[in-house]
Amino acid sequence: MKSTPIKCIFNWSGGKDSSLALYHCLQNPDLDIRYLVTTINDAADRISMHGVRTELLIQQAESIGIPLYQIRLPEMPDTETYDNTMRQHLEKFKKEGITHSIFGDIFLEDLKKYRDERLAEIGMTGIYPLWKRDSRELINEFFELDFGTVIACTQERLERIAGKEITPELIMALPGDVDVCGENGEFHTFAFKGPIFSKEIRYKIGEKVFREYKAPENADDTVDGDGTRKLSGFWFCDLIPA
Repeated sequence: MKSTPIKCIFNWSGGKDSSLALYHCLQNPDLDIRYLVTTINDAADRISMHGVRTELLIQQAESIGIPLYQIRLPEMPDTETYDNTMRQHLEKFKKEGITHSIFGDIFLEDLKKYRDERLAEIGMTGIYPLWKRDSRELINEFFELDFGTVIACTQERLERIAGKEITPELIMALPGDVDVCGENGEFHTFAFKGPIFSKEIRYKIGEKVFREYKAPENADDTVDGDGTRKLSGFWFCDLIPA
């Protein structure tokens, strides 16, 4: 007797890890992905953290062929606001019979624990297709599958690669302490082609902007000597629909 596929949402960032995780999920007939779920900075109308325009996100979803579900958030939501907003949407999914939530995380244990605890509160379960796989193995698979991705956001020290397409040569030239998949937040990407897309997403490179943010309250080594929270800087490269 054929089993009924489990109903899922896929947490879609628009980047390479999401793309590779979704590729693997689409090969699995036991998964029925109902929505690509993306959090949006409502004030800027861009993907949270990545800074990619919502217009490009919509083009991705249309090319993939899975409905896009946007969760709108303030620019810098506190933990309570974020958790409450996400819970409301997850409860809506649960009422639709969706029981699982898929993520592209690779090795951040604290983040996985946080996600699993929030899901468990409403009786949902996380799925992690890339979990504990080697970062270099993943980036090599990404290239072998002919995915294409551009770096939309980087830590301050990596300004030179903002707006660059990821190639084997760029990966080889990264500093030794940078994870090749950017799993520690070193950089974030926008995937524009690959086997999950029916057509390539075309873009142009716009201006590069530097922004500073207060470090998270629960992060290590984030308080200066005077007790104020340290600032962390990121370069954002605007990607413009072509």
